Amino acid sequence: MSIRERLQNTYGFLKRKIVPKLRYSQAVYEDVLVSDIPKQATWLDVGCGHHLLPPWRFEQEKELFGKAGMVVGIDVDFPSLLKHKTVSSKVCGVADRLPFRNDFFDAATANMVVEHLDDPQVQFAEINRVLKPGAKFIFHTPNETGYFAVLRRMVPEKIVKKLASLMDGRIEDDVFEIQYKANREDKILALAEKTNFEIEKIKFVSSDAVCAVIPPIAVAELIWIKLLMRRSLRRFRTNLIVTLRKKETA
Repeated sequence: MSIRERLQNTYGFLKRKIVPKLRYSQAVYEDVLVSDIPKQATWLDVGCGHHLLPPWRFEQEKELFGKAGMVVGIDVDFPSLLKHKTVSSKVCGVADRLPFRNDFFDAATANMVVEHLDDPQVQFAEINRVLKPGAKFIFHTPNETGYFAVLRRMVPEKIVKKLASLMDGRIEDDVFEIQYKANREDKILALAEKTNFEIEKIKFVSSDAVCAVIPPIAVAELIWIKLLMRRSLRRFRTNLIVTLRKKETA
């Protein structure tokens, strides 16, 4: 067993003792997709990267996509598209000029993408344009008022990339610049109003400790996460899972 695996096992033990009800935010997002994406849907995944769900959920990702009628992934990063193994229809492009006709998709998703958008009003409007009336846009993104987002903005980007490699094993090329232009409840409400969406749900979600592989810090972080389980402190949770619905009429 590697040192990293030992540290992860230690974190798992601490998590069960301190916050037994804590779930990884990606698992919560997966549950939302399972319940809200219609069967046989024509589905657009924006910023699809090289996977929809975490790599260890590969079989579940195949099963989820298998229930759709058609899945199209679009991403500006061509190397990531080449690595994507579950989406057969892949497009290299940007979200502010989607190469699809109006009212085409039954659903759109974006997993850890919205925080990178440079002009979310334009990009949300484009996503709205290609959705059918009543269709949902579901996205999972960091919460700007969450403690991790606040701390990350204090750290230079070069150091962030090094820390991402240390904390969760990501390569530096898989860490992109953040914008946080659509990552706060009031910003999302304003964007929805301007881009023909109505809010169905904004869910504040806690996730696993960022410092999971550093046990002494992980203990303190897990205690803080336990406090965030209180509804009164939900705005300081690390993640948002947002469901927008395209208005039936403009």
